[in-house]
Amino acid sequence: MSEGVNEPEVLVEKRDGLGLITLNRPRAINALNHPMALTILDALRAWADDDEVRTVVLTGAGERGLCAGGDIVAIHNDAKHAVAQGDSPEVSADSPSGKFWRDEYILNALIENYPKPYVAVMDGIVMGGGVGLSGHASHRIVTERSMVGMPETGIGFIPDVGGTWLLAHAPGEIGTHVALTTARMSAGDAIAAGFADYFVPSEHLPALLEALRDNEIDVAIAKFAQPAPVSEFVAQQDWIDSCYSADTVEEIVHRLQLDGRAEAAKAATDILSKSPVALKVTLRSLRNARRAENLEAALNQEYRVSAASLNTHDLVEGIRAQVIDKDRNPQWSPATLADVTEADVEAYFGPLGDRELGL
Repeated sequence: MSEGVNEPEVLVEKRDGLGLITLNRPRAINALNHPMALTILDALRAWADDDEVRTVVLTGAGERGLCAGGDIVAIHNDAKHAVAQGDSPEVSADSPSGKFWRDEYILNALIENYPKPYVAVMDGIVMGGGVGLSGHASHRIVTERSMVGMPETGIGFIPDVGGTWLLAHAPGEIGTHVALTTARMSAGDAIAAGFADYFVPSEHLPALLEALRDNEIDVAIAKFAQPAPVSEFVAQQDWIDSCYSADTVEEIVHRLQLDGRAEAAKAATDILSKSPVALKVTLRSLRNARRAENLEAALNQEYRVSAASLNTHDLVEGIRAQVIDKDRNPQWSPATLADVTEADVEAYFGPLGDRELGL
């Protein structure tokens, strides 16, 4: 489906016992903005007690993916303003991006606790905010085209939308590897890491969606699900667990550089290209999320971190380099891991007073 002038950015429909939600910005790989999040939130709340809706199904329009993430350009504009004004995290929480994140994280929690089956079809690209819409679903389907990831450290940001919870609970240290390197997960990797549940070849998706109209969800999926593809991350878990179990990013990089395997050396290089402060805040966030009581607690932490990120140099510079100017040459500040102080990291986790998410 192509985007028209009056085409809704989210298509919402009830049909044959299904509540159908289609992200409808295919030219932007269905990137999520605030109005879209509110539309989905309203639909899910309305369907929770609607006897005409047996199962919710989330898909993305177009051939490229379910959702490429959040609306990065809008966040960049807010971040530039916040840095120029010297805003505090409490002020940032009341910015357009802060309000978007609040409703987005509330939506993530609702999906995880939804009282009805919620099927997320994770075909194609599923990044950042797309993981928030799908990774907490009760039934998560990937295909041979799926590419799942949390790319935040590459733009000076920190994994959010409940991503710290999912990453922290992946087997061993696979989640730490994905978070720090921004490595993409294949279908097999996503299932092994706990980001997805079922593998269905993309050619069978139309038939699967049709079967959901007449069958119970597990019966319908069983008709088309195939064994999960091999996960490269699981095959490499010995060095991943050994290297990423360290307590600091510096020690993780050191272990990767000493490991001797090409994959480990590449991971070290990838990490060192990311925002140093974002890397350290991400590692702290994941370790905290591993000890968190539930997803809601992780989201509450993420909201503090996201609000603090909005008035930082690295978020502005990272989005500029990767998305705006596309020179792929961000000038991070602090420039190295050694330059990042404990106070720099702690500043991301400060309380927001009456602006807390409070899930």
